[in-house]
Amino acid sequence: MTTYKTAQPNAAALDPELGLLADALRKTMETTTGAALDAALVELGWPEMLAEMPEVAIPLVFGLLGETGAHAPVVNDVVLAEAGSGIGSTVPLPYTGNRWIEWSRHDRDTEALDAELPVAVVESGSSIPVSAGRRALGWWLVGTSRAMLDLARTHALDRTQFGKPIAGFQAVRHRLAETFVAIEGAEATLHAATDDLGSLLAKAAAGRAAILTARHCQQVLGGIGFTAEHDLHRHIRRALVLDGMLGSSRELTREAGAIIRAGGSAPRLVNL
Repeated sequence: MTTYKTAQPNAAALDPELGLLADALRKTMETTTGAALDAALVELGWPEMLAEMPEVAIPLVFGLLGETGAHAPVVNDVVLAEAGSGIGSTVPLPYTGNRWIEWSRHDRDTEALDAELPVAVVESGSSIPVSAGRRALGWWLVGTSRAMLDLARTHALDRTQFGKPIAGFQAVRHRLAETFVAIEGAEATLHAATDDLGSLLAKAAAGRAAILTARHCQQVLGGIGFTAEHDLHRHIRRALVLDGMLGSSRELTREAGAIIRAGGSAPRLVNL
């Protein structure tokens, strides 16, 4: 059985200081969430990291949000920073279906599919740059996908049928392998995203990977995956909500097709 290990962003793995920061962030996210985590991230230097090294800070923070299942309204900061505005407040965000939402910086009741997230529909919003926000949400979706895959893999190794772990059954192995490939592919597109189109495609790939991951992991987990006692449903709800922010994977795929068709050719996104 192949071992699927949770991946850390490359910079954190190579730089000892960033590795220590990643450990501190993970420990904080494992015990804190919501508005309290928002405040804790400020104490850990999130504003300075976003200003000085966004190419490291965004994958690190948002990937760990996905892996730990914690949440904080820091996508507001990424969008505001790209727009050249001060961070620490909120901004209406485009949502799938021509809607707008606001992600509050305070814990409050919500009618969102993911009841843990303090998001609410608002009447409208202003045009904002979304490329950095799409990359951030893409990293969050990749982290969430890795969390779901880890749950399914653990179950497959522990659950026995006919006298052996179900991880030995070809159908289970194929689902886990397909999931792993989709997640790695999404992460590769995020690493390669440097412009608007690349960010659009990376967010679409991450959303598609998360939806495929949810479907396959639900099948591997079987009945236990449908229960409120198991954590899978939390990650699935999170993935569905995040996929809709700043354009769903389906909408972004259509948008990318329209851009390429209008240009008459597909631009080179990566030099291989």
